Amino acid sequence: MTRTVYVNGDYLPETEARISIFDRAFLMADGVYEVTSVLDGKLIDFAGHAVRLQRSLAELEMRAPCTMDELLEIHRELVRENGINEGLVYLQITRGAPGDRDFAFPDPETTEPTIVLFTQNKPGLAASPMAETGMKIISIEDQRWGRRDIKTVQLLYPSMGKMMAKKAGADDAWMVEDGFVTEGTSNNAYIVKGNRIITRALSTDILHGITRAAVLRFAAEAQMEVEERNFSVAEAQAADEAFITSASSFVMPVVEIDGVVLGRGTPGERTRRLREIYLEESRKTAV
Repeated sequence: MTRTVYVNGDYLPETEARISIFDRAFLMADGVYEVTSVLDGKLIDFAGHAVRLQRSLAELEMRAPCTMDELLEIHRELVRENGINEGLVYLQITRGAPGDRDFAFPDPETTEPTIVLFTQNKPGLAASPMAETGMKIISIEDQRWGRRDIKTVQLLYPSMGKMMAKKAGADDAWMVEDGFVTEGTSNNAYIVKGNRIITRALSTDILHGITRAAVLRFAAEAQMEVEERNFSVAEAQAADEAFITSASSFVMPVVEIDGVVLGRGTPGERTRRLREIYLEESRKTAV
């Protein structure tokens, strides 16, 4: 089945979608993106993604091509058009295509931003088998640029990190800087010690995860202690549990780090409970 996608104001078959070779995302990675999950045909945490999108655009002095209300309707229309019950909506906004290659930003008055959206159909997204088995993680050096709080399309190193993990027989990688875990290749990282959840504090070092914010709020409401601070790989290996969060994986348990098995090597009780709470509460507020 051919998907319907959205490109600069038009809903098109994916086979007819076209972007200029001079688009700055293609030439300079000059663009931002968001990924919103769909469960039961509804958008999860859309408001949070919209707020973060606006922040990313502002940090890069990039103009929004539409209002957030208009963006919500585009998301909903694509979900309807493509019959998505469980899956993802990918959004990308770039500084546009000025007609030639230049390091200097084009004049925003004469160069319109580019906006692209498409869906990914993922039946069983909420019932991932990995939630039952847990993930194996390796640690790698964090070699990304310094503004990781901006959700840009500069994803080469995270992509390389996922391939490093795959070659090592693992599922993903946690990146390490100055001896401490920053985050996963496409997710935020956590460890659990007793009733305490530990995760790195927000800064320019990590992405300000939308799922992260919700999960920490739910954890506090469930009387779990939350501690936002740096932790090392060694501390993670000695933890009772570990997990990641992201828009596409929700809350996913980690059972092995650099070959060291955590606990009994199965998803921990608190991680399981957080995943249940997140899915239950997020479905209630989905749009």
